[in-house]
Amino acid sequence: MKELVFDIETVGYPFESFDEYQQEYLLRYANLEETEEKRQQKVEEVIRYLNLSALTAQIIAIGLYDLQMGKGLVLFQSESKEHYKTNDGEFTFHSGDEKYIIEKFWEIASKYDRFISFNGRNFDAPFLLLRSAILRIKPTKNLLSYRYDAKLHCDLLEQFTFYGLTRKYNLDFYCKVFGIDSPKRGDVTGYNINEVFNQKRYREIAEYCSQDLVATKELYLIYKEYLEFNSK
Repeated sequence: MKELVFDIETVGYPFESFDEYQQEYLLRYANLEETEEKRQQKVEEVIRYLNLSALTAQIIAIGLYDLQMGKGLVLFQSESKEHYKTNDGEFTFHSGDEKYIIEKFWEIASKYDRFISFNGRNFDAPFLLLRSAILRIKPTKNLLSYRYDAKLHCDLLEQFTFYGLTRKYNLDFYCKVFGIDSPKRGDVTGYNINEVFNQKRYREIAEYCSQDLVATKELYLIYKEYLEFNSK
């Protein structure tokens, strides 16, 4: 069985890029606040979370890791054409626009039997599917098949919470508890990725995505060994 770990990084569009009616819709609750201070706080919150929706954000990086080969690929947006590898050859990095990296993802995904993610059912998969439709790209796999069957898509957050029976923690927390190097050690985080992208630090984002892949891969190996009873 060919297994592929995947992860995406997203960035919200500038608020000014939305028309008057879209802005009004996005700020509909902020405009109900009684004071200007509270309203401004809500406005900042709306803008900060634009990167969480496929309707208000774009995919700037997609990471893929082949478990059997022990090799990773990060497709990422950059203003220049880039193609390079890590010194150990574990990761290859290749740049392109959003349409290109999504098309390349689905092309590669078509060759795999199982997909592994962290919070992929709630975020990465629906985001990928919607952005694909917006860009008129046909997905090659249904990453949102039956929730309680992890044979095709194994979302580790679903598995470690036993489908919502226990509390959710972020990837950093799980990594530290399970003794895995956390991907949250560098300057790039999910909270400042918009700023990093606007500063054109594209390679740093690609590196951050690769670290997420490695952490997810290590978590999956633990899950598969100790918690997946039908894996043999």
